[in-house]
Amino acid sequence: MRRTRYQFGSVQRKPRKLGPDVWVYRYVGSAGNKLSVEIGDIDRYKTKAQALKASEHLRMTANPDKAIQRGVTFGALLDRYETEEMPSRFSTRKSYKSNIKTHIRPKWAEYPIEEIKPFAVESWLKDLKLEPKTLGNIKTILSAVMGCAMRWEMLAMGVNPMSLVRIKGVSKRSRKPIILTIEQVFAVVDEIKEIPFMILDAEMIRTMIWTSVCLGLSASELSGLKWCDVDFKGEVIWIRRGVVSGRVGEVKTIYREAPLPLAPEFSEILAKWRLKSPFRSEDDWLFPNPTTGGAKPINAWNLQTRYIKPAGLRAGVGCIGWHSFRHTYRALLDATGAPIGVQQKLMRHANITTTMNVYGDAYMKQKREANDTVVREILSGRVQ
Repeated sequence: MRRTRYQFGSVQRKPRKLGPDVWVYRYVGSAGNKLSVEIGDIDRYKTKAQALKASEHLRMTANPDKAIQRGVTFGALLDRYETEEMPSRFSTRKSYKSNIKTHIRPKWAEYPIEEIKPFAVESWLKDLKLEPKTLGNIKTILSAVMGCAMRWEMLAMGVNPMSLVRIKGVSKRSRKPIILTIEQVFAVVDEIKEIPFMILDAEMIRTMIWTSVCLGLSASELSGLKWCDVDFKGEVIWIRRGVVSGRVGEVKTIYREAPLPLAPEFSEILAKWRLKSPFRSEDDWLFPNPTTGGAKPINAWNLQTRYIKPAGLRAGVGCIGWHSFRHTYRALLDATGAPIGVQQKLMRHANITTTMNVYGDAYMKQKREANDTVVREILSGRVQ
Protein backbone atom coordinates (compact mmCIF):
# COMPACT_ATOMS: atom_id res chain seq x y z
CA MET A 1 0.00 0.00 0.00
CA ARG A 2 1.37 3.43 -0.94
CA ARG A 3 2.60 5.53 1.94
CA THR A 4 0.72 8.83 2.40
CA ARG A 5 2.53 10.37 5.36
CA TYR A 6 5.92 12.01 5.47
CA GLN A 7 8.34 9.80 7.39
CA PHE A 8 11.41 11.02 9.22
CA GLY A 9 12.92 7.60 9.79
CA SER A 10 15.19 6.95 12.73
CA VAL A 11 18.88 6.88 13.52
CA GLN A 12 20.17 4.05 15.69
CA ARG A 13 23.55 3.01 16.97
CA LYS A 14 24.60 -0.44 15.76
CA PRO A 15 27.42 -2.41 17.42
CA ARG A 16 30.06 -4.23 15.39
CA LYS A 17 32.30 -7.11 16.32
CA LEU A 18 35.31 -5.40 14.82
CA GLY A 19 35.83 -1.66 14.85
CA PRO A 20 33.76 1.14 16.37
CA ASP A 21 29.96 1.14 16.46
CA VAL A 22 28.15 2.69 13.50
CA TRP A 23 25.10 4.92 13.10
CA VAL A 24 22.35 3.48 10.88
CA TYR A 25 19.41 5.30 9.32
CA ARG A 26 16.26 3.14 9.17
CA TYR A 27 13.11 3.84 7.16
CA VAL A 28 10.25 2.11 5.35
CA GLY A 29 10.47 1.72 1.57
CA SER A 30 7.65 2.48 -0.87
CA ALA A 31 6.72 -1.22 -0.94
CA GLY A 32 6.41 -1.35 2.86
CA ASN A 33 9.76 -3.08 3.32
CA LYS A 34 12.16 -1.99 6.06
CA LEU A 35 15.40 -0.51 4.80
CA SER A 36 18.57 0.79 6.42
CA VAL A 37 21.58 2.83 5.35
CA GLU A 38 24.87 3.08 7.23
CA ILE A 39 25.74 6.72 7.95
CA GLY A 40 29.17 6.43 9.54
CA ASP A 41 30.94 5.26 12.68
CA ILE A 42 30.97 6.93 16.09
CA ASP A 43 34.51 8.18 15.52
CA ARG A 44 33.18 10.40 12.76
CA TYR A 45 29.84 11.31 14.37
CA LYS A 46 30.32 11.53 18.14
CA THR A 47 26.67 12.14 19.03
CA LYS A 48 23.27 11.07 17.77
CA ALA A 49 22.50 14.69 16.93
CA GLN A 50 25.48 14.76 14.57
CA ALA A 51 24.36 11.50 12.99
CA LEU A 52 20.82 12.87 12.55
CA LYS A 53 22.16 15.91 10.76
CA ALA A 54 24.32 13.74 8.53
CA SER A 55 21.29 11.60 7.63
CA GLU A 56 19.17 14.53 6.50
CA HIS A 57 19.77 13.85 2.81
CA LEU A 58 18.63 10.25 3.31
CA ARG A 59 15.15 11.48 4.27
CA MET A 60 14.88 12.67 0.68
CA THR A 61 15.32 9.06 -0.41
CA ALA A 62 12.77 7.93 2.16
CA ASN A 63 10.24 10.51 0.88
CA PRO A 64 10.89 10.78 -2.88
CA ASP A 65 7.40 12.09 -3.62
CA LYS A 66 7.11 14.44 -0.60
CA ALA A 67 10.53 16.08 -0.31
CA ILE A 68 9.09 19.52 -0.95
CA GLN A 69 6.64 19.16 1.97
CA ARG A 70 9.43 19.59 4.52
CA GLY A 71 12.18 22.17 4.61
CA VAL A 72 15.42 20.72 3.33
CA THR A 73 18.71 22.45 3.97
CA PHE A 74 21.10 23.20 1.16
CA GLY A 75 23.72 21.13 3.01
CA ALA A 76 21.53 18.05 2.74
CA LEU A 77 21.00 18.78 -0.94
CA LEU A 78 24.77 19.02 -1.39
CA ASP A 79 25.19 15.65 0.37
CA ARG A 80 22.84 13.97 -2.06
CA TYR A 81 24.37 15.76 -5.06
CA GLU A 82 27.86 14.62 -4.05
CA THR A 83 26.59 11.06 -3.61
CA GLU A 84 24.59 10.75 -6.84
CA GLU A 85 25.41 13.49 -9.34
CA MET A 86 29.08 14.42 -9.21
CA PRO A 87 30.89 14.45 -12.61
CA SER A 88 32.66 11.21 -13.42
CA ARG A 89 35.86 12.81 -14.73
CA PHE A 90 38.39 12.88 -11.88
CA SER A 91 39.79 16.37 -12.45
CA THR A 92 36.31 17.91 -12.71
CA ARG A 93 35.07 16.02 -9.66
CA LYS A 94 38.13 17.10 -7.69
CA SER A 95 37.50 20.75 -8.60
CA TYR A 96 33.80 20.47 -7.68
CA LYS A 97 34.57 18.90 -4.32
CA SER A 98 37.15 21.56 -3.53
CA ASN A 99 34.77 24.43 -4.32
CA ILE A 100 31.92 22.81 -2.40
CA LYS A 101 34.07 22.19 0.67
CA THR A 102 35.94 25.51 0.65
CA HIS A 103 33.31 27.99 -0.49
CA ILE A 104 29.76 26.71 -0.96
CA ARG A 105 29.16 24.50 2.06
CA PRO A 106 30.54 26.89 4.72
CA LYS A 107 28.28 29.67 3.48
CA TRP A 108 25.03 27.97 2.45
CA ALA A 109 24.82 24.55 4.16
CA GLU A 110 22.45 25.67 6.94
CA TYR A 111 20.08 27.60 4.66
CA PRO A 112 16.78 26.05 3.51
CA ILE A 113 16.90 25.44 -0.24
CA GLU A 114 14.12 27.90 -1.00
CA GLU A 115 16.07 30.71 0.69
CA ILE A 116 19.02 30.50 -1.71
CA LYS A 117 18.14 33.57 -3.77
CA PRO A 118 19.97 34.97 -6.85
CA PHE A 119 20.67 38.43 -5.37
CA ALA A 120 22.14 36.96 -2.17
CA VAL A 121 24.34 34.57 -4.14
CA GLU A 122 25.47 37.32 -6.51
CA SER A 123 26.38 39.61 -3.60
CA TRP A 124 28.28 36.79 -1.90
CA LEU A 125 30.25 36.01 -5.07
CA LYS A 126 31.20 39.68 -5.45
CA ASP A 127 32.74 39.63 -1.96
CA LEU A 128 34.87 36.55 -2.63
CA LYS A 129 38.46 37.44 -3.51
CA LEU A 130 38.66 34.97 -6.37
CA GLU A 131 39.36 35.06 -10.10
CA PRO A 132 36.26 35.50 -12.30
CA LYS A 133 36.81 32.04 -13.81
CA THR A 134 36.68 30.46 -10.33
CA LEU A 135 33.53 32.42 -9.52
CA GLY A 136 32.04 31.12 -12.75
CA ASN A 137 32.90 27.55 -11.73
CA ILE A 138 31.18 28.06 -8.36
CA LYS A 139 28.08 29.40 -10.10
CA THR A 140 28.11 26.34 -12.42
CA ILE A 141 28.10 24.02 -9.40
CA LEU A 142 25.29 25.94 -7.70
CA SER A 143 23.26 25.84 -10.90
CA ALA A 144 23.75 22.08 -11.22
CA VAL A 145 22.75 21.50 -7.58
CA MET A 146 19.63 23.67 -7.88
CA GLY A 147 18.70 21.88 -11.08
CA CYS A 148 18.83 18.60 -9.15
CA ALA A 149 16.66 20.13 -6.42
CA MET A 150 13.94 20.81 -9.00
CA ARG A 151 14.29 17.38 -10.57
CA TRP A 152 14.05 15.74 -7.15
CA GLU A 153 10.97 17.90 -6.42
CA MET A 154 12.54 19.68 -3.46
CA LEU A 155 12.14 23.00 -5.19
CA ALA A 156 9.25 24.21 -7.31
CA MET A 157 9.81 23.68 -11.01
CA GLY A 158 10.69 26.80 -12.95
CA VAL A 159 13.66 28.90 -13.99
CA ASN A 160 16.86 27.83 -12.27
CA PRO A 161 17.50 30.72 -9.83
CA MET A 162 21.24 30.54 -10.46
CA SER A 163 20.69 31.45 -14.11
CA LEU A 164 19.88 34.97 -12.89
CA VAL A 165 23.23 35.37 -11.14
CA ARG A 166 25.64 37.62 -13.05
CA ILE A 167 29.44 37.55 -12.79
CA LYS A 168 31.47 40.31 -14.42
CA GLY A 169 34.52 39.35 -16.41
CA VAL A 170 33.90 35.61 -16.22
CA SER A 171 34.74 35.19 -19.91
CA LYS A 172 37.74 37.52 -19.74
CA ARG A 173 41.23 36.16 -19.09
CA SER A 174 43.00 37.50 -16.01
CA ARG A 175 46.34 36.90 -17.75
CA LYS A 176 47.11 36.81 -21.45
CA PRO A 177 48.70 33.50 -22.49
CA ILE A 178 52.32 33.65 -23.61
CA ILE A 179 52.89 32.63 -27.22
CA LEU A 180 56.46 31.77 -28.15
CA THR A 181 58.29 32.27 -31.41
CA ILE A 182 60.20 29.33 -32.84
CA GLU A 183 63.45 30.96 -31.71
CA GLN A 184 62.10 31.29 -28.17
CA VAL A 185 61.06 27.61 -28.11
CA PHE A 186 64.64 26.63 -29.02
CA ALA A 187 65.94 28.98 -26.31
CA VAL A 188 63.75 27.29 -23.68
CA VAL A 189 64.79 23.81 -24.84
CA ASP A 190 68.45 24.84 -24.62
CA GLU A 191 67.90 25.86 -20.99
CA ILE A 192 66.88 22.31 -20.05
CA LYS A 193 70.26 20.93 -19.08
CA GLU A 194 71.40 17.76 -17.37
CA ILE A 195 71.41 18.03 -13.59
CA PRO A 196 74.26 16.17 -11.84
CA PHE A 197 73.23 13.39 -9.43
CA MET A 198 69.58 13.57 -10.62
CA ILE A 199 67.82 10.44 -11.82
CA LEU A 200 65.60 12.50 -14.12
CA ASP A 201 66.76 12.65 -17.75
CA ALA A 202 66.88 16.15 -19.26
CA GLU A 203 66.42 14.60 -22.71
CA MET A 204 62.99 13.38 -21.63
CA ILE A 205 61.92 16.92 -20.63
CA ARG A 206 63.23 18.31 -23.92
CA THR A 207 61.30 15.63 -25.82
CA MET A 208 58.17 16.48 -23.86
CA ILE A 209 58.52 20.13 -24.89
CA TRP A 210 58.86 19.20 -28.56
CA THR A 211 55.87 16.86 -28.24
CA SER A 212 53.74 19.63 -26.76
CA VAL A 213 54.84 22.21 -29.35
CA CYS A 214 54.58 19.86 -32.36
CA LEU A 215 51.21 18.34 -31.40
CA GLY A 216 49.58 20.92 -29.12
CA LEU A 217 49.11 18.41 -26.28
CA SER A 218 48.09 19.38 -22.76
CA ALA A 219 50.06 18.34 -19.67
CA SER A 220 47.66 15.50 -18.81
CA GLU A 221 47.82 14.14 -22.37
CA LEU A 222 51.63 14.26 -22.37
CA SER A 223 51.78 12.19 -19.20
CA GLY A 224 49.22 9.73 -20.60
CA LEU A 225 51.16 8.71 -23.71
CA LYS A 226 52.43 5.15 -24.13
CA TRP A 227 54.66 3.73 -26.86
CA CYS A 228 51.73 1.70 -28.17
CA ASP A 229 50.05 5.02 -29.01
CA VAL A 230 52.81 5.88 -31.50
CA ASP A 231 52.41 4.34 -34.95
CA PHE A 232 55.76 5.06 -36.59
CA LYS A 233 54.84 3.23 -39.81
CA GLY A 234 51.43 4.82 -40.18
CA GLU A 235 52.83 8.20 -39.08
CA VAL A 236 50.03 8.67 -36.55
CA ILE A 237 49.93 9.21 -32.79
CA TRP A 238 46.84 8.36 -30.74
CA ILE A 239 45.68 10.34 -27.71
CA ARG A 240 43.89 7.71 -25.63
CA ARG A 241 44.21 8.79 -21.99
CA GLY A 242 45.06 11.60 -19.62
CA VAL A 243 46.79 11.68 -16.23
CA VAL A 244 45.60 14.13 -13.56
CA SER A 245 47.02 14.10 -10.01
CA GLY A 246 48.58 10.70 -10.69
CA ARG A 247 45.27 9.16 -11.80
CA VAL A 248 44.97 7.69 -15.27
CA GLY A 249 41.63 8.42 -16.89
CA GLU A 250 39.89 9.38 -20.08
CA VAL A 251 40.79 12.49 -22.03
CA LYS A 252 38.71 15.63 -21.53
CA THR A 253 36.24 15.03 -24.40
CA ILE A 254 35.74 12.51 -27.20
CA TYR A 255 37.13 15.11 -29.60
CA ARG A 256 40.46 15.01 -27.77
CA GLU A 257 40.80 11.30 -28.69
CA ALA A 258 41.30 12.10 -32.37
CA PRO A 259 44.54 10.69 -33.88
CA LEU A 260 47.18 13.24 -34.84
CA PRO A 261 49.60 13.15 -37.79
CA LEU A 262 53.18 12.27 -36.94
CA ALA A 263 55.56 14.35 -39.06
CA PRO A 264 58.79 12.54 -40.11
CA GLU A 265 61.01 15.16 -38.45
CA PHE A 266 59.18 14.84 -35.14
CA SER A 267 59.07 11.06 -35.50
CA GLU A 268 62.88 11.08 -35.47
CA ILE A 269 62.88 12.93 -32.13
CA LEU A 270 60.58 10.30 -30.59
CA ALA A 271 62.61 7.44 -32.07
CA LYS A 272 65.79 8.92 -30.63
CA TRP A 273 64.21 9.20 -27.19
CA ARG A 274 62.91 5.60 -27.37
CA LEU A 275 66.44 4.34 -27.99
CA LYS A 276 67.68 6.21 -24.93
CA SER A 277 64.77 5.47 -22.59
CA PRO A 278 65.15 2.40 -20.35
CA PHE A 279 61.39 1.86 -20.70
CA ARG A 280 60.69 1.26 -24.38
CA SER A 281 58.25 -1.66 -24.68
CA GLU A 282 54.82 -1.10 -26.22
CA ASP A 283 53.01 -0.84 -22.88
CA ASP A 284 55.60 1.42 -21.26
CA TRP A 285 54.92 5.10 -20.66
CA LEU A 286 56.46 7.42 -23.21
CA PHE A 287 57.55 9.69 -20.37
CA PRO A 288 57.92 7.43 -17.31
CA ASN A 289 58.64 8.35 -13.72
CA PRO A 290 62.06 6.78 -13.07
CA THR A 291 61.55 6.81 -9.29
CA THR A 292 58.76 4.23 -9.75
CA GLY A 293 60.78 2.04 -12.06
CA GLY A 294 58.67 3.23 -14.96
CA ALA A 295 55.47 1.87 -13.42
CA LYS A 296 53.88 5.31 -13.39
CA PRO A 297 54.07 8.25 -15.80
CA ILE A 298 55.95 11.40 -14.97
CA ASN A 299 54.02 14.20 -13.28
CA ALA A 300 54.05 16.93 -15.95
CA TRP A 301 52.84 19.58 -13.50
CA ASN A 302 55.82 18.99 -11.22
CA LEU A 303 58.12 19.33 -14.21
CA GLN A 304 56.43 22.60 -15.11
CA THR A 305 57.15 24.04 -11.66
CA ARG A 306 60.67 22.70 -11.29
CA TYR A 307 62.03 22.98 -14.84
CA ILE A 308 59.76 24.59 -17.47
CA LYS A 309 59.02 27.86 -15.66
CA PRO A 310 62.65 28.40 -14.54
CA ALA A 311 63.85 27.63 -18.08
CA GLY A 312 61.41 30.18 -19.49
CA LEU A 313 62.63 32.84 -17.08
CA ARG A 314 66.29 32.11 -17.87
CA ALA A 315 65.51 32.27 -21.59
CA GLY A 316 63.85 35.65 -21.06
CA VAL A 317 60.41 34.62 -22.38
CA GLY A 318 58.50 34.88 -19.10
CA CYS A 319 56.65 32.53 -16.78
CA ILE A 320 55.57 29.81 -19.17
CA GLY A 321 53.96 26.39 -18.77
CA TRP A 322 52.74 23.47 -20.85
CA HIS A 323 49.70 25.44 -21.95
CA SER A 324 52.02 28.09 -23.42
CA PHE A 325 53.25 25.44 -25.86
CA ARG A 326 49.67 24.50 -26.77
CA HIS A 327 48.87 28.17 -27.49
CA THR A 328 52.10 28.38 -29.50
CA TYR A 329 51.06 25.40 -31.61
CA ARG A 330 47.75 27.09 -32.41
CA ALA A 331 49.52 30.34 -33.37
CA LEU A 332 51.92 28.43 -35.63
CA LEU A 333 48.99 26.76 -37.38
CA ASP A 334 47.53 30.19 -38.00
CA ALA A 335 50.86 31.58 -39.23
CA THR A 336 51.22 28.79 -41.79
CA GLY A 337 47.78 29.56 -43.21
CA ALA A 338 46.01 26.41 -42.03
CA PRO A 339 42.20 26.73 -42.50
CA ILE A 340 40.33 27.34 -39.25
CA GLY A 341 38.44 24.04 -39.64
CA VAL A 342 41.73 22.13 -39.86
CA GLN A 343 43.04 24.05 -36.85
CA GLN A 344 39.97 22.99 -34.85
CA LYS A 345 40.58 19.33 -35.72
CA LEU A 346 44.28 19.49 -34.86
CA MET A 347 43.55 21.31 -31.60
CA ARG A 348 40.77 18.72 -31.02
CA HIS A 349 38.26 21.30 -29.85
CA ALA A 350 34.59 20.36 -29.64
CA ASN A 351 33.59 23.86 -30.73
CA ILE A 352 35.31 25.99 -33.34
CA THR A 353 34.68 29.12 -31.25
CA THR A 354 37.16 27.78 -28.68
CA THR A 355 39.80 27.60 -31.41
CA MET A 356 39.05 31.14 -32.56
CA ASN A 357 38.44 32.87 -29.23
CA VAL A 358 40.32 31.08 -26.45
CA TYR A 359 43.32 30.14 -28.63
CA GLY A 360 42.79 32.89 -31.18
CA ASP A 361 45.87 35.07 -30.75
CA ALA A 362 48.46 35.41 -33.53
CA TYR A 363 52.07 36.48 -33.92
CA MET A 364 52.76 40.20 -34.25
CA LYS A 365 54.53 39.52 -37.56
CA GLN A 366 51.38 37.98 -39.08
CA LYS A 367 49.17 40.70 -37.59
CA ARG A 368 51.50 43.40 -38.93
CA GLU A 369 51.60 41.86 -42.42
CA ALA A 370 47.81 41.52 -42.54
CA ASN A 371 47.29 45.05 -41.23
CA ASP A 372 49.85 46.52 -43.67
CA THR A 373 48.04 44.85 -46.56
CA VAL A 374 44.71 46.33 -45.52
CA VAL A 375 46.18 49.80 -44.92
CA ARG A 376 47.87 49.78 -48.35
CA GLU A 377 44.56 48.86 -49.98
CA ILE A 378 42.72 51.58 -48.09
CA LEU A 379 45.22 54.34 -48.73
CA SER A 380 45.83 53.43 -52.35
CA GLY A 381 42.11 53.65 -52.91
CA ARG A 382 41.89 57.02 -51.17
CA VAL A 383 44.75 58.45 -53.24
CA GLN A 384 43.09 57.36 -56.45
